Amino acid sequence: QVQMRESGPGLLKPSQTLSVTCTVSGDSITTTDTYWNWLRQSPDKGLEWIGVITYDGRTGYNPSLESRISISRDNTKNQFSLRLSTVSPDDTAVYYCTNWGVWGQGTQVLVSA
Repeated sequence: QVQMRESGPGLLKPSQTLSVTCTVSGDSITTTDTYWNWLRQSPDKGLEWIGVITYDGRTGYNPSLESRISISRDNTKNQFSLRLSTVSPDDTAVYYCTNWGVWGQGTQVLVSA
């Protein structure tokens, strides 16, 4: 049974860099044809896809966020991570990881001075 769990900082100040990590169990992030995604949800913007890292390490990003985001992975820990630079209050959201079949519980990120 695949499980995914996000971990993040909770509170950030504007201009800082957000780093959130998804720990996967029950499957390897290098399993062929698996795709590991980041999304976020806020009351005003709804659910927004941020980006993906594939089983073979390729990445794809939302064009509206591409200049500020980076997704990487640590195969030894079976984790993948999101970095979002220069955050603002607009980046306040619950951040989720998913392989489309399984979702983490989400981690709340608040950006406030």
